[in-house]
Amino acid sequence: MKKSSSILINKKNITAIALGGFDGMHIAHQELFKHLGENGAVVSIESGYANLTPKTYRQEYCKYPIYYYVLDNIKHLSGEEFISLLKEEFPNLQKIVVGFDFCFGKNRKNCISELKNLFKGEVTVVEEIKFDGIPVHSRIIRDYIKDGDIKQANKLLGKEYKIFGNQIKGQGLGSKSFVPTINLNVENFILPTEGVYITKTIINEEEFPSVTFLGHRVTTDGSFAVETHVIDKNIKNRFSLVQIKFIDKIRDNKKFNSFDELKKQIELDLKTARKYLK
Repeated sequence: MKKSSSILINKKNITAIALGGFDGMHIAHQELFKHLGENGAVVSIESGYANLTPKTYRQEYCKYPIYYYVLDNIKHLSGEEFISLLKEEFPNLQKIVVGFDFCFGKNRKNCISELKNLFKGEVTVVEEIKFDGIPVHSRIIRDYIKDGDIKQANKLLGKEYKIFGNQIKGQGLGSKSFVPTINLNVENFILPTEGVYITKTIINEEEFPSVTFLGHRVTTDGSFAVETHVIDKNIKNRFSLVQIKFIDKIRDNKKFNSFDELKKQIELDLKTARKYLK
């Protein structure tokens, strides 16, 4: 799926909003959305630190329109001023849905009890969501991704972790000496730890099984790279935007003593991915 643009809906028609940061649009966030009803919307507070679903990439995982409020523009507001702003923006607002740990207003002084006092409508509080006993929070998911534990991160996300990147020119060694790869420049998204991963690569809305390497090319030029190889298919065209879904980690990044050793390892990586993806 392509990066989606925001759905345009007249704010006067919105009667319920979910408030939060919503980086990741994970399974706990989805629980909040279940309480919005037909005329709902999402208000995402943009702190500038979102890197699971940065910018407007959140819209892909939500059927409701998402309105982004930059934290720096509203953090000076008192709790009462913030609620007044919401009522002004959404004049028919009847319901606010938040997570159990939601706080707002200058210096985050106001939390659930103040929200219930200041907003003269329904306030729905969703308690902490856990998966297999693990609390579902964006920060915890980020830690799993940074550690390369993609399978656990995906469980908490409720989907496969996905990044977007623009194709760039690579070394040219892959198609000549190893396997052809699509090299990507990835910005804003958090990347897993260096290594080789079983992935799915999406090009022009078509999804292909793939193996993706990210890290420093310690056997060749030492530069950092994100490169994906589409299994059993020769992709020759160039593409402006490529998506990669991470499934599982095969191995850590390592230095090989020769190109021949590296080539043999790549063949083993492909064999592992084919077996897994079947």
